[in-house]
Amino acid sequence: MAHGRTITTHRRTITSRLLRVLLLATLLLVPRPAAAADEVIDRVLAVVDGELITLSDVRAAIELGRVQAGTAPDPQRVVLSQLIDRVLVLSEVDRFAPPEPSALTIDAAAEAVAARFPSQEVFDATLKRLGIDQQFVRELLREDLRIRAYLDQRFTAETTAEQRTMVDEWVAGLRRRADIADLYDGLTAPARDTASPGRD
Repeated sequence: MAHGRTITTHRRTITSRLLRVLLLATLLLVPRPAAAADEVIDRVLAVVDGELITLSDVRAAIELGRVQAGTAPDPQRVVLSQLIDRVLVLSEVDRFAPPEPSALTIDAAAEAVAARFPSQEVFDATLKRLGIDQQFVRELLREDLRIRAYLDQRFTAETTAEQRTMVDEWVAGLRRRADIADLYDGLTAPARDTASPGRD
């Protein structure tokens, strides 16, 4: 009987993976409505335990300065990897529910994001172009603050570098156990209208 259950479980696993492949094929191949001139043409770049990460997610993270790609020749690749890690870490954070950041802390984080732009009008135009609003940004920042609180609570070290090493090893373990479909193909210049507002 145990052998029979093992075979059944294996078949279910294969079936589940096939369904995910079919879902991805549908997402990637079904034509999307024509985008307006100032909209990003979106596409799925990764699926992490069933959660989609899109090109617009990566672009928003870069333009809002929430993640850093440094001087990497392919910043989208770097940022996508960070967003994959973020999904995995946030899943752990939700399991253990660290204290919620205060409204004042979220306000300060939101103000820091807006301050990256030359004016409030440019910031608002960027959000519109990315298809998000300030409430969505605040929720992202809330999640970021919860992640930071969780990591500081779980990984104590004498230096920031030591903590970073501990966190990196932990995240590597999460990646090994996760179901990740990384669909990024190295396209560094996705199609979009170069005359979009907010761009030089």
